[in-house]
Amino acid sequence: MVGVMTSSLLPTCEAQGWEVVAAAVAEKIAGLWVDDQMVFLGHTCQYSVNPKIKRFELYFKGRMWCPGWTTIRGEAETRSRSGVVTKTTQDFVRKAFQSGIVTEEQARVWLNSK
Repeated sequence: MVGVMTSSLLPTCEAQGWEVVAAAVAEKIAGLWVDDQMVFLGHTCQYSVNPKIKRFELYFKGRMWCPGWTTIRGEAETRSRSGVVTKTTQDFVRKAFQSGIVTEEQARVWLNSK
Protein backbone atom coordinates (compact mmCIF):
# COMPACT_ATOMS: atom_id res chain seq x y z
CA MET A 1 0.00 0.00 0.00
CA VAL A 2 2.84 2.38 0.86
CA GLY A 3 4.52 1.55 -2.47
CA VAL A 4 1.34 2.44 -4.37
CA MET A 5 0.94 5.74 -2.50
CA THR A 6 4.61 6.67 -2.95
CA SER A 7 4.63 5.89 -6.66
CA SER A 8 1.62 8.14 -7.26
CA LEU A 9 3.47 11.08 -5.69
CA LEU A 10 6.55 10.74 -7.88
CA PRO A 11 6.58 12.69 -11.15
CA THR A 12 6.25 10.54 -14.21
CA CYS A 13 8.55 10.64 -17.19
CA GLU A 14 5.62 11.82 -19.29
CA ALA A 15 5.01 14.81 -17.01
CA GLN A 16 8.70 15.69 -17.01
CA GLY A 17 8.81 15.30 -20.80
CA TRP A 18 5.79 17.58 -21.23
CA GLU A 19 7.38 20.24 -19.01
CA VAL A 20 10.53 20.18 -21.14
CA VAL A 21 8.47 20.46 -24.33
CA ALA A 22 6.31 23.26 -22.87
CA ALA A 23 9.42 25.21 -21.81
CA ALA A 24 10.96 24.80 -25.27
CA VAL A 25 7.76 25.94 -26.98
CA ALA A 26 7.49 28.97 -24.67
CA GLU A 27 11.12 29.90 -25.36
CA LYS A 28 10.58 29.60 -29.12
CA ILE A 29 7.44 31.77 -29.02
CA ALA A 30 9.11 34.40 -26.81
CA GLY A 31 12.00 34.52 -29.29
CA LEU A 32 9.66 35.75 -32.03
CA TRP A 33 9.63 39.24 -30.44
CA VAL A 34 12.74 41.39 -30.72
CA ASP A 35 13.40 44.85 -29.25
CA ASP A 36 16.96 46.04 -29.69
CA GLN A 37 19.10 48.96 -30.76
CA MET A 38 21.97 49.70 -33.12
CA VAL A 39 24.21 52.65 -33.94
CA PHE A 40 23.73 54.07 -37.43
CA LEU A 41 25.90 57.01 -38.55
CA GLY A 42 26.62 57.85 -34.92
CA HIS A 43 22.97 57.83 -33.89
CA THR A 44 21.39 55.25 -31.60
CA CYS A 45 18.45 53.70 -33.38
CA GLN A 46 15.82 51.31 -32.06
CA TYR A 47 14.22 48.44 -33.91
CA SER A 48 11.52 45.96 -33.09
CA VAL A 49 10.18 42.78 -34.66
CA ASN A 50 6.70 41.55 -33.79
CA PRO A 51 4.98 38.41 -35.07
CA LYS A 52 1.44 38.51 -36.37
CA ILE A 53 -0.96 36.05 -37.92
CA LYS A 54 -2.39 37.09 -41.28
CA ARG A 55 -4.62 34.76 -43.27
CA PHE A 56 -3.56 31.89 -40.99
CA GLU A 57 0.14 32.48 -41.77
CA LEU A 58 2.92 33.83 -39.57
CA TYR A 59 4.29 37.24 -40.61
CA PHE A 60 6.78 39.58 -38.98
CA LYS A 61 6.35 43.34 -38.73
CA GLY A 62 9.55 45.36 -38.37
CA ARG A 63 9.99 48.96 -37.26
CA MET A 64 13.12 51.12 -37.00
CA TRP A 65 13.40 54.64 -35.62
CA CYS A 66 16.14 56.92 -34.32
CA PRO A 67 14.83 59.13 -31.49
CA GLY A 68 16.61 62.44 -31.12
CA TRP A 69 17.79 62.42 -34.74
CA THR A 70 14.80 62.12 -37.06
CA THR A 71 11.11 61.29 -37.07
CA ILE A 72 11.61 58.92 -40.02
CA ARG A 73 10.39 55.38 -39.37
CA GLY A 74 11.42 52.36 -41.37
CA GLU A 75 8.75 49.68 -41.65
CA ALA A 76 8.42 46.33 -43.35
CA GLU A 77 6.38 43.16 -43.16
CA THR A 78 7.60 39.78 -44.39
CA ARG A 79 7.22 36.09 -43.71
CA SER A 80 10.91 35.90 -42.77
CA ARG A 81 11.94 36.76 -39.20
CA SER A 82 15.55 37.45 -40.19
CA GLY A 83 14.62 39.17 -43.46
CA VAL A 84 12.28 41.67 -41.85
CA VAL A 85 15.15 43.46 -40.06
CA THR A 86 16.99 43.89 -43.39
CA LYS A 87 13.89 45.14 -45.20
CA THR A 88 12.99 47.48 -42.33
CA THR A 89 16.51 48.95 -42.33
CA GLN A 90 16.40 49.34 -46.13
CA ASP A 91 13.11 51.22 -45.82
CA PHE A 92 14.57 53.53 -43.16
CA VAL A 93 17.71 54.25 -45.22
CA ARG A 94 15.66 54.85 -48.40
CA LYS A 95 13.50 57.39 -46.56
CA ALA A 96 16.60 59.00 -45.00
CA PHE A 97 18.17 59.39 -48.47
CA GLN A 98 14.96 60.87 -49.86
CA SER A 99 14.72 63.38 -47.03
CA GLY A 100 18.36 64.41 -47.44
CA ILE A 101 19.52 63.63 -43.89
CA VAL A 102 21.85 60.89 -45.19
CA THR A 103 24.08 61.26 -48.24
CA GLU A 104 25.49 58.50 -50.39
CA GLU A 105 29.00 59.44 -49.23
CA GLN A 106 28.02 59.13 -45.54
CA ALA A 107 26.49 55.72 -46.22
CA ARG A 108 29.63 54.53 -48.07
CA VAL A 109 31.91 55.66 -45.23
CA TRP A 110 29.65 53.91 -42.71
CA LEU A 111 29.56 50.70 -44.74
CA ASN A 112 33.36 50.67 -45.16
CA SER A 113 33.86 51.11 -41.41
CA LYS A 114 31.88 47.94 -40.61
